[in-house]
Amino acid sequence: MPKVALITGVTGQDGSYLAEHLLSLGYEVHGMIRRSSSFNTDRVDHLYHDPHEAGAKFTLHHGDLTDPMGMRRLIGQVGPDEVYNLAAQSHVKTSFDQPIYTVDTIVMGTIGLLEAVRDYRDTTGHEVRYYQASSSEMFGASPPPQSEATPFRPRSPYACAKVYAFYQTVNYREAYGLFAANGILFNHESPRRLETFVTRKITRAATRIKHGLQAKLYVGNLNASRDWGYAGDYVKAMHAMLQADTASDYVIATGASHSVREWLEWAFLAAGFKASDWHDLVEVDPRYYRPSEVDALCGDPSKAGKELGWKHEMTAHRLCGAMVSADEMLARQEYKFAYEEKLTTPQYVVGLSSTTTE
Repeated sequence: MPKVALITGVTGQDGSYLAEHLLSLGYEVHGMIRRSSSFNTDRVDHLYHDPHEAGAKFTLHHGDLTDPMGMRRLIGQVGPDEVYNLAAQSHVKTSFDQPIYTVDTIVMGTIGLLEAVRDYRDTTGHEVRYYQASSSEMFGASPPPQSEATPFRPRSPYACAKVYAFYQTVNYREAYGLFAANGILFNHESPRRLETFVTRKITRAATRIKHGLQAKLYVGNLNASRDWGYAGDYVKAMHAMLQADTASDYVIATGASHSVREWLEWAFLAAGFKASDWHDLVEVDPRYYRPSEVDALCGDPSKAGKELGWKHEMTAHRLCGAMVSADEMLARQEYKFAYEEKLTTPQYVVGLSSTTTE
């Protein structure tokens, strides 16, 4: 019988890559999505098969982490061997604007899911392995490089909530013998990254500006430094954690850090601009500053390399180029659509959207 996995947050960047990876390994994959008035399944539509068809191995279920009874029913219905908790309000800047909602989804959602997994195991005798998506933001003000031994000093409502979820996962492992692992993932990006995150915001804007679809890009702190990796590499580490003999916590990172300014330079060069052109096309807007900034994150993934045999394959520079290439295709499609609608001058098209959203 194939292994059965349940992924919360399956429609997100990480969830879609993880679902692909598990399906490639022969898993039966179940994904949880929230009910919405509009479809938001773009990232996983290519995986979906009608459940009435023979051999369908990818199933979507409506659910919400803030509904603990619903989570218990879903766990009982699916009967998973592995649970990957990826769902959260995951935008750091937004967490300052919506701290209660952020904490509710991460804190109460995590402990409710852990309880559902524990109850199912104790009732059925079936072992369930649990993965918790932790974040490098938990390190906050602790200086780099950051490893599993680095103290947490969170600097946002999102990071504070993730620290709670991290320690509850450890507590369920130690108190109840649950196989529960934390993946402390440093920033990981892809062409599937939402456009409100700075890396995708930049690659999207560079290609739109190139085609006259946008006049300028407005960003926040250019000096913030991050350890950026490829999401497709990082989901393999998630899976590897749940195949280990014993559960533990792991930093997943590339070990190299780069500033937002560097990412800007790479993106505009990859889009075909000259090295210094971006200075005239990008403006810093203080409204995008965080109330408390995390200046530098750079992970030490040596434990994951030694115990899991994991290492990243794509560098940040290559990743940026791949994201620009994907967004170049979108910009061309957008440009073509605009002109097919009789918008006959680049100036008119620029006027449609002179900024990007945060």
